[in-house]
Parts: sequence; C-alpha cells; structure tokens
Amino acid sequence: MVLGVGLGVLTGSALRWFAPQVQNQTLNLPGWFKLPETVEAGTSVQDKPELTQKPVVARFQPTREIPELSARWRAIAATQKDLEASAYMLILDDGRFAQMNADRPMPAASSIKTPILLTALQRVDAGDLHWNEPLVLTKELVGGGAGWMASRPLGSRFPARVAATEMIRVSDNSATNLLIERVGGQQTINQRFKDLGLTATEINNWLPDLDGTNTTSAHDLSRSIALVDTGEALSLRSRDLFRNVMATSVTNTLLPTGLMKGLGGAQGAPDPNLASKGYRVYNKTGDIGIAYADAGLIELPDGRRAVAGFLVKGPFNDPRSTNLIRAMAAALAPHLKPEPAPPRRTSSPSQEATP
Repeated sequence: MVLGVGLGVLTGSALRWFAPQVQNQTLNLPGWFKLPETVEAGTSVQDKPELTQKPVVARFQPTREIPELSARWRAIAATQKDLEASAYMLILDDGRFAQMNADRPMPAASSIKTPILLTALQRVDAGDLHWNEPLVLTKELVGGGAGWMASRPLGSRFPARVAATEMIRVSDNSATNLLIERVGGQQTINQRFKDLGLTATEINNWLPDLDGTNTTSAHDLSRSIALVDTGEALSLRSRDLFRNVMATSVTNTLLPTGLMKGLGGAQGAPDPNLASKGYRVYNKTGDIGIAYADAGLIELPDGRRAVAGFLVKGPFNDPRSTNLIRAMAAALAPHLKPEPAPPRRTSSPSQEATP
C-alpha cells in the first residue's frame, strides 16, 4: 500500500510538471522515444510526399508475346481485307501479351471515355475536382446521340460523379463534354493523355464526334485501364471509383459476348454466363457507324487479370465490324483459362500428432 501511494504521488507530480510543456508543445523527448508523425495543421498532403505514395500491385510491363494469339488475330482480320482492325491484350500478372496493329491511331468513338474517366479521377486525387462538385450544362457542351443530359435545360447542374457514371453507363455525350471541360479542355486533357503514355489518344472535337476525328489505339485503351488497376495512375480510393463506374456499363455485346463464345458459353446474356464460369469484364464500347471499339479489364477465375482492346473501322453500320471484334475476343479464351489449383497437402498417419 505504501509503495502504491508513493508511486501515485510521484506520477502525479511528474504530470503536473510536464503539463505546461505538453500544452505549449515545447516538450523535448529523448531520441529513443518518438511519437507517430502526424500532418500538422495547415500542412497540405502535397507537403508530405510519403503520404501520397500509391501502392503498386503490378505494372503495365509487357514481357513475352503470345505468338499464337497474335497470328490468330491476323488470320481473322485477313478474312475481311476492307476492314481496318487493331487488337491488344496483356495479362497483368505475368506480362504475356498479344498484338495486331496495336499502336495504329483509329477513330475512338465512345471508347475514348475510358481514358477521360481516368484523367477526371486524377483531378479528384489531386484535390482539384470534387466527386460531388456540380458541373453546369452550357450550349457548347450539349452533345447529341447517346445519353439523356442533352434533353435537360441549359444551366442544369450535375454532380461530377453523375456525369462520370452516365458517361460510361449509357455513353452520355453531354456528360463526357462536361468532364472534358472541367478537366481543363481539349488541349489540357490531350497533354494528360501524353503524360500517361497514351500516344495515339487525342480529342479533336466534342462528343459525339461522328466524323471520327478523336483517336486512340488498342494499346492505349488497354494501357489506360491497366494503369488504374495496377495502382500506377490512381489512389486506391479513386481506383475503386473507376471500377464502380466501369461496372455500370450496359453494353456488353462485343468483348464480353466474344469472350463468352470463346469459352463455350450458352447463348444469352453474357454477364451472368461469364460469372457462372468465374469471369467478369469491366468494359466500355464505342460506336459511330464507321468505327467500333471495345476495351476492358477481364477478371479470371483464378484471381489473375488481363486487359484487352479492339478497334475496327469499315463501311457505315457494316455488321462485319462488330462480328470481327467478337471473333477476336473469342480468340482470347484459350489463353485466359484459369490455372489449375495446387493440390492440397494431406498429412499421412505417421505425420499426425499422437494423442
């Protein structure tokens, strides 16, 4: 009891002596005792580089070509000599890839909305754009064709998250123009594309761009998706936002349908058929009649991931263009089969513990 009372008195006296120094933040601690570092009031996250580092789970790093798939794509495209085709695929986990005219700039149609989403979320990471920030619809930004925002009165305000979602979900062209303008306009966003290594991707006109002046490539579309999934371009939170938005896309008649056919899936809705086999595709298509595109992230049953992109240019509304994309997507299937699970280790009677 005497010892306890003594310790209590000593502790109380020490606390009273240190209290003013703690309150004034003048307490000097010995070198071996360090409190966890915190962000000081008035200090921005940018002033603490270590707090903004984004963990990278993989990289967009092609290592070894799959010659069988590249040759298969060339053979498929050769059956339609009057169509221009471009294709690319990369398995993120091991770097194996296939390509066919992968760097050729081609009309992007609405597939360019995927890299636009990436640049918008980079602005969110930088604190320059808030996800719920209202964007104002002006006459210059009204885009015809797909979407519903063009039917709203001028001056209507849409949260950035709604514009981004509708840009992917139903390919809303007005929503896309709102984001292009908010990110900084066509010249600024084109520079951001170059900074990301998307050398063939360029915006030259507001959407819908029916003349096909906006360009991209199969390689660029695949890279833009891979940079997000690997953590190289966005924070973890914005990566989640990207995937959530991409998951809303309602058009699945090209890459998902082709992959389903290649896997031997039954005819019908591709998403549930793929899900029953353990696959999922996050994709965004493009269609301006003279050009079609689709690119997406493919989740495999064994947890690995791949990215793939396809573009075809041909006569207006020619069904051979979409059929060609589906055929090239189907050719992916043999190379995206899940790896067999390792055998389970079972203990022999001699290894079992004795009671």
